[in-house]
Amino acid sequence: MNIDFSKDLPIKSLFPQTEFEEKVISFLKEWYSDSKTISVQTSGSTGKPKIFEIEKERMLHSAKMTCDILHLQKGDSALLCLPIEYISGKMMVVRAIERSLKLVIKTPTSTPLSGLNEEIDFCAMSPLQVENSLDQIHFIKNIIIGGAAVSENLKKKITQTLKHSITQTLVYETYGMSETLSHIALKEIFPVSEAYFKVLGNVEISLDERKCLQIFAPKLNPERLQTNDLVELKNEREFRFLGRIDHVINSAGLKIYPEELESLVKKEISNELIFLGIKDERFGQKLILVIEGQKTEMLENKLSTIIYPSKNHHPKEILFLEKFPRIPNGKIDRRKLHETVDHKD
Repeated sequence: MNIDFSKDLPIKSLFPQTEFEEKVISFLKEWYSDSKTISVQTSGSTGKPKIFEIEKERMLHSAKMTCDILHLQKGDSALLCLPIEYISGKMMVVRAIERSLKLVIKTPTSTPLSGLNEEIDFCAMSPLQVENSLDQIHFIKNIIIGGAAVSENLKKKITQTLKHSITQTLVYETYGMSETLSHIALKEIFPVSEAYFKVLGNVEISLDERKCLQIFAPKLNPERLQTNDLVELKNEREFRFLGRIDHVINSAGLKIYPEELESLVKKEISNELIFLGIKDERFGQKLILVIEGQKTEMLENKLSTIIYPSKNHHPKEILFLEKFPRIPNGKIDRRKLHETVDHKD
């Protein structure tokens, strides 16, 4: 189903063919209702899932920031391939409304570009969706990737795929959360590989005493948002994500940021992986590496070539799990994974 928001199209004239299309129409009815707010559910990746109300006016402001930075114009096309239950999917629809875009609607799958044979101006995707669509991402002019960190391995694949393409595709990694109405910062991946996220619009950022990011974006959220994300500030507009403070591993008196080590290892292997700290009498927390998939000789050889920052950053143990636990939106459930590993230990 396609919806052209550049034209006056009554909702009654839309005929859904799939369950996902029915959900999109249900959201549109909620959007065009007299209510000034929309109900949004968090993914539960950093805590227990919750539902809260967001003012439509704030969602429109967020949509405008994204459309402006990507230079989207009335009549441009956008592809919706993310679950409409979460803010990521809802905001794709709101961006189409705000900028009068032509919205192409596809049921969310791990291969959303399958069968695509036309150019699309804008699409938001998860890392897994991009990974499975590398042979077709050249059809998209502007891609934003969110929901999880983009691995170094995937960045390499994107660059290798697009560097010889005759079309010009811009690819960005996003930083944000449900409370900021999707992303508040972008980091270019292709054609330029940037190290720092750049905040959008009039968003203000600062650090608390723990060196965790604070966000003040009054047009998106009236409250100053306190995150548990450890970051390095380059200036008042740019920052580098280091990891979540509740993921920090204290091993042998050393604070280890697992996300940085995960990024390092993912330069060499494509498997999903997580560094965890397991209670240990000697180290306080023992650093272990958990890898999704089967143990192979090739994988072991690649792991043996990785140079860690110090011997204390080297995992004391490497475990392999056939499949990682995940929450509904596809993100790895670190808490359940930790419980699984604890049980094995």
